[in-house]
Amino acid sequence: MIAFLEGSLEVKELARIVINCGGVGYEVIIPLSSFERIPEQNKTCRLLIHHHITEADQKLYGFASESEREMFTSLITINGVGPKIAIAALSGLPVSEMRRAITTGDIKTLCSISGIGKKSAERIIVELRDRVGKGDQLEAFSTSEEPEGDSRLRDAALALQALGQPTDIAAKKVKAIAKELTPEMSVEEIIRRALTY
Repeated sequence: MIAFLEGSLEVKELARIVINCGGVGYEVIIPLSSFERIPEQNKTCRLLIHHHITEADQKLYGFASESEREMFTSLITINGVGPKIAIAALSGLPVSEMRRAITTGDIKTLCSISGIGKKSAERIIVELRDRVGKGDQLEAFSTSEEPEGDSRLRDAALALQALGQPTDIAAKKVKAIAKELTPEMSVEEIIRRALTY
C-alpha cells in the first residue's frame, strides 16, 4: 500500500496532479483544500496517499494533511458515500467545519455538499459522530492549549491512548498538565505527570 508520494510536480490541475517519482508519473486525485497547499509545478511535492482499489479500478487520492486523509477514509466507510463524494466534501468544506457539522448534527451544512442528500447526511452523522468527536478532543490541544507549532500535548494524549486510556480521560489529564507546561517539559514528562493524575 502506498502511504505517501514525494517527487517533482509535473502536472497541477484543480482536481488532479501528476507526481514524477523516480521516473514514474503517478496520477493523483486531490481535493481543492489540498490543491491550495501544494507547491507550484516542477517543484518537489509530498502528498499523503489513499490507494483505493475496487474490482473494476484503482485510483490514488492525495492529501496535504493527515486530517484530510482521515476524514476521507472515514467518509468512504459510509454506505452511499464513495471517493468522488468524499473528495467533493473536502473540496467544499474545511475538515474543521466538517467535524463541527458531524458532531453537532448539522444536516443542512452536510447537504450543501454536492452528492450528499438528507439520508446520506443522517448516516454520516450517526456513524461518524463518536469517531469524529474523539478527534476533536485531541485537535483542541493544538489550537487552544498549546503554543503555536507545539504538538507536545497532542502527542502525549495520543500516547496515553496507546497505553489504554480512554480518549476523554486522556484529554482531561493532558489538559490539566497544560496549565503547568513549560518550554523545557518533554512529551515523556507530560505523560508521566498525566499518569499520576
